[in-house]
Amino acid sequence: MAIVVFEHHPLETAGRLGHFLNQDGHRLRVVELHSGDAVPPDLDDVDGVISMGGPMDTDQADDYAWMNPELEYLKAAHEANLPTVGVCLGAQLIAVALGGEVGRMEQAEIGLGPVKSSFFGSTDPIHLGFPWDTTMFHAHGCEVTQPPPGGTPVPLSSSPKCKCQCYRVGLNTYGFQYHFEWTRRTIELVLQDDPDFYGKGEHTIDEIALSLDTHYDAYRHLGDRLCANLAALMFPLDKRLPPSGVDVTNFRG
Repeated sequence: MAIVVFEHHPLETAGRLGHFLNQDGHRLRVVELHSGDAVPPDLDDVDGVISMGGPMDTDQADDYAWMNPELEYLKAAHEANLPTVGVCLGAQLIAVALGGEVGRMEQAEIGLGPVKSSFFGSTDPIHLGFPWDTTMFHAHGCEVTQPPPGGTPVPLSSSPKCKCQCYRVGLNTYGFQYHFEWTRRTIELVLQDDPDFYGKGEHTIDEIALSLDTHYDAYRHLGDRLCANLAALMFPLDKRLPPSGVDVTNFRG
């Protein structure tokens, strides 16, 4: 059994979330779509699905042969009630796969910036231990304009530029527009890898890099808390362990 992780760019890995899941004893089956790996044909021996970020947009299926198969896979995982998580592009792909909508923003949201929980977000168990106001890393020029049906009436969190920073569909599917899983080294590498994109926001690349000195430690702390919550609540280890064989037929509470 394994958790399938879709990667769309070599730098956009499961990061710290992957480390938390590994520490809990999970095996990750990384599908490097950017390197030509194929989307798995079925959900056999799959504990859950995680779709990571990437520089492409959800309307570019003609340019990326893996996109439509991944959309179908994400929909199938959700319908099978498997834990399904999307980050940045992954959140947008899940939204499209489940009947939501994605559109282009007037200006890209890039760098460390505020995220505010809604009432539904503050009471959602995945945000256990989260303050109402947090700082997360943004790296997107598109956004989920309409979350899929079947979730809370409003998104779980938002920012001044993006109404849907986090959404839930049903009980086991979450989309996060912001990056919570990146290490400081990852942020430094993505800034170097695509300076044209990362310079499109309100701040220069140098300003973003300098902001890490002030905000990274708090960002990492909250990101680790979210990773821990996801690992414990969405991917609990006992879900994939065989029954212990203990006879509880006479259990009286």
